[in-house]
Amino acid sequence: MLLAALDLARAFREAGNLIYPLGLCSFIAVFIIAERLFALRRAAVIPEHLAESVVEGRPPVGDKRSALGRILDFAERHPGDSEAIKAYARLEVLKLERGISYLDTIYAAAPLIGLIGTVTGLLGAFSVVDPNTRMPDPVQFTESVGYALSATIFGLCIALPALIGSGYLHRVVDKHAAQLDVLLERVLARHASGAGRK
Repeated sequence: MLLAALDLARAFREAGNLIYPLGLCSFIAVFIIAERLFALRRAAVIPEHLAESVVEGRPPVGDKRSALGRILDFAERHPGDSEAIKAYARLEVLKLERGISYLDTIYAAAPLIGLIGTVTGLLGAFSVVDPNTRMPDPVQFTESVGYALSATIFGLCIALPALIGSGYLHRVVDKHAAQLDVLLERVLARHASGAGRK
């Protein structure tokens, strides 16, 4: 266990100063994934009681803490302006996507940062020359090359969760957007029928 910890500590050291931007990318990716998973809960976007009231054609009584609640509140305040209601709904969907694009940047940038660390580590490995033979010590050279690759491994280990998280969160947003679109059509149809009766 101690040997593994020492190897990991050396791998971090061999990654050089680029371990700091890699660490920052890792922290940001974890934060965005956790925050978006919490913010995209169904209860926070489309509460069940509001969705049921829209489907049943009842006037919705809700709060403004959810995306659907804010859309319904806007629709009640602007009953005849369907284009404005649709634009406001699109704005709410854009809010659901907040931060996810940074995950796309992280999964593209982290392996490249790791690759830069690997290249600089390899340059260091090639510079270790035995003064007697004027050749690199094979054991030390092989070990240095192995540790130089650690920066790329760290970059890939950061990129993979960011890629998976981004894909999953995009699917969740798309699902919520489709459901909001269906509910919005019901609201607009109710407003149109109410205006027709008048």
